[in-house]
Amino acid sequence: MNDNPGPTVQPDVSAFFDQSTNTISYVVRDPASDACAIIDPVLNLDYAAGRISHAGADALIAHVRAQQLRVEWLIETHVHADHLSAAPYIRQQLGGRIGIGQHITAVQETFARVFDEGREFHRDGSQFDHLFSDGEAYSIGGMPAVALHTPGHTPACMTHVVGDAAFVGDTLFMPDGGTARADFPGGDAAMLFRSIRRVLELPPQTRLFMCHDYGPGGRDIAWQSTVAAERAENIHIRDGVGEAEFVAMRQARDKTLGMPALIIPALQVNMRAGALPEPEASGKRFLKVPVDVL
Repeated sequence: MNDNPGPTVQPDVSAFFDQSTNTISYVVRDPASDACAIIDPVLNLDYAAGRISHAGADALIAHVRAQQLRVEWLIETHVHADHLSAAPYIRQQLGGRIGIGQHITAVQETFARVFDEGREFHRDGSQFDHLFSDGEAYSIGGMPAVALHTPGHTPACMTHVVGDAAFVGDTLFMPDGGTARADFPGGDAAMLFRSIRRVLELPPQTRLFMCHDYGPGGRDIAWQSTVAAERAENIHIRDGVGEAEFVAMRQARDKTLGMPALIIPALQVNMRAGALPEPEASGKRFLKVPVDVL
């Protein structure tokens, strides 16, 4: 298998930062056509008020329309725990296929139990239009791309390599931000180490695009790094850091972290490919809050 589908192709990448969740969404365009993919789009939720809004998604839609682009893919790098997906909302307006890694089924099995879902909730990934397998080649217009299974943060995490760019989801952060946590159900710090090292075996000049940034030390928000920079400078997993050292650090650090503010609504919605729960007889929709489970 060739993890690098063609580094000479340089996709046009437009980033959109959601301040409320510190998430970066991307429009990835084939420079030789009007084809594009949208990666990790955010649906806005005021959790306290229980209100959904679409400001972030509408900004992506406006950009696509202004550039006269054609959406082929809506890609989720994993089942996010910190924001709701806007993929179905965008698909309704712009088209495209919603894709996620094939190990979504493991995530669905786990969280179907957490949220006491009935058998009407299918655990086969069928809510998504496409399930990517490890090493699967696909295209965005004429651009070659490949999906790499990079678990550890969650079982279904994928890194998408598109030409000279890789969209790493929550595996890596900017060099001064380190790496993602590995203590969610199905997470594994040793597996995360191996997944990240796989990403860092891509060519040194490969552009890496992060899903989150928190501006450590008060610096400006940033989302683009390179394989070379991460290997030289990443505070958790630069060259020379071994697996045992990384696992010890990650496990100790994860014990100090609180749960993401939106984990309960996010998981329920995102394991359904961004679909909200079906309305009750009253026409109202409800999200469950499991007590003393997470």
